[in-house]
Amino acid sequence: MLDNTSKVETPEGIELPLEVAGLVPRTMAYFIDLLIFLALYYILILIAGFLGNFGEGLFYIIFFIIYWLYPIIFEVFRNGQTPGKKSLGIKVVHHDGTPVSLSSSFVRNILLIADFLPFFYTAGFLSMLFNKDFKRLGDMAAGTVVIYTEKENKEDPIPTAKPRAPAVALTLDEQRSVLSLAERHQQLSEARQQELSSLLPEQLFSSKTENHSRLKQLHAFANWLRGH
Repeated sequence: MLDNTSKVETPEGIELPLEVAGLVPRTMAYFIDLLIFLALYYILILIAGFLGNFGEGLFYIIFFIIYWLYPIIFEVFRNGQTPGKKSLGIKVVHHDGTPVSLSSSFVRNILLIADFLPFFYTAGFLSMLFNKDFKRLGDMAAGTVVIYTEKENKEDPIPTAKPRAPAVALTLDEQRSVLSLAERHQQLSEARQQELSSLLPEQLFSSKTENHSRLKQLHAFANWLRGH
């Protein structure tokens, strides 16, 4: 029940994990967008005040347009993210993980009215609370879900080491094993890395090497295999 990962199966039979955003980040994103909207609202009031009756009519027209198009424009043309969602690292997508369409964004935002019933966001809150994918009524009708965006990992997963060719030719599976072990070095304890390295052919390593030195050699092999 605490797992916020939703798995989507593609037509090719591949399961893609989507990390669904819960109630707290969505609420925080909403209030950030609300603050932006209120700032625009007061700017419009100041401008309309200088234009008299014409300004008052113009204010209501622009207010109506901004109120309904603000979330739709950002969701459709800005990777499913309003400024509030972007600041929290979440975005709107279809339930199959594809980018949200204009029609889906329109439906989910129009139905904000239903989510607000009977008073401030009660229906939407209860809907997200009892739905495994934290969908509000608008998301259910539009076939959308709010997920976390993938974080760009700028850190090199393979430790820096002087590239060195293995003493013997490696099979494709052995090459994959060396690269995989090097890439996961931060996720595994040193003892576990040593245990896994013992599964590789002994002739790869210098004779009588210690376990710590064996891992350094593996990192050197990994850098050589990826062309560094």
